Order: sequence, then structure tokens, then C-alpha cells
Amino acid sequence: MKEEKIKKQLKISGLKITTARLAILKVFSDKCHPLSVENIYKKIKKNNIDLVTVYRTLISFEKTGILRKVDLHKDAQFYEMNEDHHHHIICNNCGLIEELSGCNIEKFISEISSKSNNFKIIKDHSLEFFGLCKKCAV
Repeated sequence: MKEEKIKKQLKISGLKITTARLAILKVFSDKCHPLSVENIYKKIKKNNIDLVTVYRTLISFEKTGILRKVDLHKDAQFYEMNEDHHHHIICNNCGLIEELSGCNIEKFISEISSKSNNFKIIKDHSLEFFGLCKKCAV
């Protein structure tokens, strides 16, 4: 993602353009897979940005919809750009992550909503699959 596009995205989201915000979003422009907070911090700490600022920035990006949190069933928080709707397949052995484009579960969501007496799904969903990649399955 080019710096001008990053700045535009921050303005649209109502966030000030800061060194920390620019640095964090630049990290995501290089990677397409979810990144842990630790990995993000390692990549930007040379810019004198502390870990607390990284957490606060990620939370503000999640609230404004720039990033989304991804649950990879690990002892860390992972984030990715919130650009297109997709899901993930994660290898339980080596950690390989593959994106699955497209989502065709609207009927299932309607079914869930109609079966529940207490909930109606109105926001979003997250769906990750776990297994073994071809290399690890051998």
C-alpha cells in the first residue's frame, strides 16, 4: 500500500496521521497474511515506537474497520487488513496460512438466526479452518 493511500485511509477513518500509524500500516502493505502483534512490533520498533502504542493503534484500527482481528487459536493476537471478506485454512503443525476467497454462508447465517430465540446475526462472522497442509500430512 502506497503512503498516499495509507494517509487517505487514515483521514477517511477520522484518525490523525502519525508516525506510528503510518509505520504499522506499511507493515501490512508488505504482507497479505495475518500478523501477530509481536511481529508487527519487531518490524517497527526501529522507529522508536513502543509496544503500548502498537496495541493502542491496532485497537483503533480495528474499531474504525481498517484492520480486523483474526483468531488463529494461538497465544497471540493476529490482525490483517480489512479489505475483502475471506476465511483461512491454518496448518496445526507448521502454521501455514492459506486464504479462502468468497463466502457462501448467507443461508446458514439465516438458519442460525431463525433457530435462536435470543440472537439475530446482524454484524459479521469469522470462520477459520484448522488441519494439516500437504507437507505435514505426509
